[in-house]
Amino acid sequence: MITKASKNAARQKRHLRLRNKVHGTAERPRLNVFRSLNNIYAQVIDDASGVTLVSASTLDKEVKDQIGHGGNKESAKKVGELIAKRALEKGINKVVFDRGGYIYHGRILELAGAAREAGLEF
Repeated sequence: MITKASKNAARQKRHLRLRNKVHGTAERPRLNVFRSLNNIYAQVIDDASGVTLVSASTLDKEVKDQIGHGGNKESAKKVGELIAKRALEKGINKVVFDRGGYIYHGRILELAGAAREAGLEF
C-alpha cells in the first residue's frame, strides 16, 4: 500500500535529483513550483545570491479574489500568469523551470503553460 508519506518522500528524492542539475543564475533564475492540496505557490529564485526575486501564489489578494478554491487548474493558470507578469516587470524574461519533483501534468502543466503564454521563456 502506497501512503501519502511515501509519495511525498519519493517526490522529495526526485526534487533533490533535479536540483543537482538545475541552478538559477542572475541572468536565468529558477522558477520553482510548490503544490499543496489547497494552494499552489511559485517563486523566481536567483540561486547564486540566494534571493527570491518574485513570488506568487493562490493566497495573493489578486488571485484569491478571482478564484474560489486554490487547488485546481484554473487557479494554477492564474498564478502562472501572475508570476510571469511580475517577473517581466522586474526585467526577467528567461527562467529555468523547477517543477519541484512533481509530475509535469495537471496543475504544474497549467502553471507552466500560462507563464509561457504571458511571456516567460523556459
